[in-house]
Amino acid sequence: MEFTRTETQNSIAEMIRDFANKHIRPKMMEWDESQKFPVDLFHQMGELGLMGVLVPTEYGGSGLGYFEYVTVVSEIAKVCGSIGLSVAAHNSLCTGHIMYFGNEEQKRKYLPLLASGKWIGAWGLTEANTGSDSGNMRCTATRDGDDWVLNGTKNWITHGITGNVAVVLARTGEPRAKNNITAFIVERGTPGFMAGKKENKLGMRASETAELVFDNCRISDAQRMGEVGSGFHQAMKILDGGRISIAALALGIAKGAYEASVKYSKERYQFDKPICDFQAIAFKLADMATQIEASELLIYQASDLKNKGLQMTKESAMAKYYASEAAVRISTDAVQIFGGYGYTKDFPVEKFYRDSKLCTIGEGTSEIQKLVISRNILHS
Repeated sequence: MEFTRTETQNSIAEMIRDFANKHIRPKMMEWDESQKFPVDLFHQMGELGLMGVLVPTEYGGSGLGYFEYVTVVSEIAKVCGSIGLSVAAHNSLCTGHIMYFGNEEQKRKYLPLLASGKWIGAWGLTEANTGSDSGNMRCTATRDGDDWVLNGTKNWITHGITGNVAVVLARTGEPRAKNNITAFIVERGTPGFMAGKKENKLGMRASETAELVFDNCRISDAQRMGEVGSGFHQAMKILDGGRISIAALALGIAKGAYEASVKYSKERYQFDKPICDFQAIAFKLADMATQIEASELLIYQASDLKNKGLQMTKESAMAKYYASEAAVRISTDAVQIFGGYGYTKDFPVEKFYRDSKLCTIGEGTSEIQKLVISRNILHS
């Protein structure tokens, strides 16, 4: 595995830095305060190929691999975690699910729209009563001739209001029965499909999170992905890649907090010298740098396996678990280094601090990652 960034990765990073400084940084606090999801920004990113990073070129995507994808998500998150989260969710969840499990007709219909950023994607697995316990979901899909009728609610859905299309996991069997979940593609505007409550969040406030509500929502069997009952297996495969997404998101947030801390520690003087000359601060920076390096290596290991089409459930869980917890520690230390200024919205680290916590919860909590890791090392 090659650890140095490729020329393509460096070019992507430079492009994103330029784009972010021009289009994201000036407005990110305004979006955060107002909880505005900047749809037009995502259309612009689609034109740059950032909304279909992994999608093959034949479907209108960039046709890149996971190293490049990690670069995209982490570089955006270094500036704004909210925008990084939405890019990650769009690419790896909705778009990724259709790319991996859709039939040819579904791919040709939806992937060009999603990869171009003309359409925003959502992915519906979680419910109010079934976070990690997805086998007990209450959102159901009932067969009616050549159609399916969906009823129920999905919670914590990124782009739940704005998304033009959603991949929805619904129960098609008895609760907790084996193979009881099926995946469907549901377009916005379908009768009986509507947005519900928008969440008022601690962080990631410019990334829209809301309910999906289905009230006798009738869709054609042509909107089903894969065999009836194969949805849970599909979702677990998607979450393997999704863990890399959140790990990359956490990495970007950690790097943003670290770089701000290094800069500030060189500029802030106490007792006639920069605070980075004090061992208490220098050691915090050393811990931050080490955790970032470790996170990056775990992420690249999982990405390398994913690119090769090899099993990487354990490795992606390790990357997600470690990187997300490291991001929380690093952003916490960043606030401490900034002192009182770190607690104000005039400086960037308070936002990194708020945004980082989601990484330990979304797409599988840290506790679930430890469960996945332990099962793999004990039963492999």
